[in-house]
Amino acid sequence: MPTSPEEKGFGQADPALTRWAERVFAPEDAVLREIRERGVREGLPAIAVGRFDGLLLEVLVRASGAVTAVEIGTLGGTSGVCILRGLGPRGFLHTFEFEPLHARVAQESFGKAGLAAQVRIYQGPAGERLKEIESKAPFDLCFIDADKTGYPAYLDWAAEHLKVGGVVLGDNAFGWGGVAKEAGEPGIEAIKQFNQRLASGGRFRATMIPTAEGLAMGVKLR
Repeated sequence: MPTSPEEKGFGQADPALTRWAERVFAPEDAVLREIRERGVREGLPAIAVGRFDGLLLEVLVRASGAVTAVEIGTLGGTSGVCILRGLGPRGFLHTFEFEPLHARVAQESFGKAGLAAQVRIYQGPAGERLKEIESKAPFDLCFIDADKTGYPAYLDWAAEHLKVGGVVLGDNAFGWGGVAKEAGEPGIEAIKQFNQRLASGGRFRATMIPTAEGLAMGVKLR
């Protein structure tokens, strides 16, 4: 039997393991595949969550018991559909998207997925429009996957408007490798700040899920 080294790798980059996992766990169904392909046809950037990332989102949301969620960065609706599946039939998602085209594509995606009644898209700058839902707080979960320079402010918002025990998730938290380097462009520096605040700011107990791009996760303590 193989031994386990004291210094273990964080995540894995073996293509054979990736193919095996996708074959066994089948993370993308026909609905999610259609959303992804339609987004390409509509000219959306190819930055949607990966197939396994979407499944991970759904399972984490289910495990958290969340019913109300906030998503900052809708894109074409892939991640939103995964979150809504985790929320279940009583759940509701408030999702924020800056680009009008992305919001339109996402609205169609939620309709095709049979989830249109459980979601509202707020089109425009999230930093301005988030205040529109603050009266509905506290929320159970917040997923952040938008403009990277906004990550610290979005984390601050989540810290104030999640319930105690609520979950915050931040995608791209490895900053495409940039967080391990001394200096980077403003978006990378903002992700570094986000991670540092999440890990040691005192409001969350947090960890890093080693997906290919890093998914930071925190549970609100106070």
